Amino acid sequence: MTELSALDKTRILLETVPWLRKYSGKRVVIKYGGNAMIDEELKRAFAQDISFLHAWGVHPIVVHGGGPQINSMLRKLGLEAPFTAGLRVTTPEVMEVVRMVLQGKVQRELVSLLNLDSIAAVGLSGEDARLFQGRRRRAVVDGQEHDIGQVGEITSINPEPVNDLVKNNRIPVISSVAMDEASPANVLNINADSAAAALAVAVGAEKFIMLTDVEGVYRDFNDRSSLISRMSLKELTDMLPTFTTGMIPKMQAAKTALEGGVPQVHVIDGRQPHTMLLEVFTDEGVGTMITPGEDHE
Repeated sequence: MTELSALDKTRILLETVPWLRKYSGKRVVIKYGGNAMIDEELKRAFAQDISFLHAWGVHPIVVHGGGPQINSMLRKLGLEAPFTAGLRVTTPEVMEVVRMVLQGKVQRELVSLLNLDSIAAVGLSGEDARLFQGRRRRAVVDGQEHDIGQVGEITSINPEPVNDLVKNNRIPVISSVAMDEASPANVLNINADSAAAALAVAVGAEKFIMLTDVEGVYRDFNDRSSLISRMSLKELTDMLPTFTTGMIPKMQAAKTALEGGVPQVHVIDGRQPHTMLLEVFTDEGVGTMITPGEDHE
């Protein structure tokens, strides 16, 4: 931006105006993850983007995980999660660390960054007011089911806590844990992509944005020139069996959101600052936009 002329900056501002008008008053759910969560410059840039959206009348709702931070804390505490069939088991001791890191560290850092420029951000846990309820998920390896502990999938959502905050012009920042419906005193760790997608459906979001550590969706992951700028739900469904392990939950989340009525899903590169604003508010955009039908407008 420092290298742009005053005329260039003016053109950029003018380009954003119709998009700001279109999305003012609308809800946008953002899954915050990847490198954007661990790089200090990217953290600040993300907070600036969210504050910008909020200042211009868009209602951002942030859902986050915290895998790298959880792993780091487990190492510091000398606590090793057991494995079964090559899968990490979330024991009650590990779940305590998950809960502590998500709600006490990752969420608080982001809320503090957002509130440097406003007093709008409010942290929520998925267990608050039964926002997320879930059941334990058993993993299947080579046709055999395995108990992986306090890992779950969402079964129901109570969107009212989020709706109340949005109506009061707040920015909800939500940790991806859920109350165990079979044992309400216990908490389950939920994949943040799937939690964000389910919430986007529940609150009637206009957009669902996922920050990743790649540029977007590739037709061939080994060929970086095969980045797909626009694709339909049918194309996504056809491609699902071809995705690598890391992208599968994200693409399943995208499919869930679109099938639930969210008009647009964006998969963008969280390793670069301000890509979210470029995707949402410029004509060219970045990353991959996925829509329910062939019409990509």
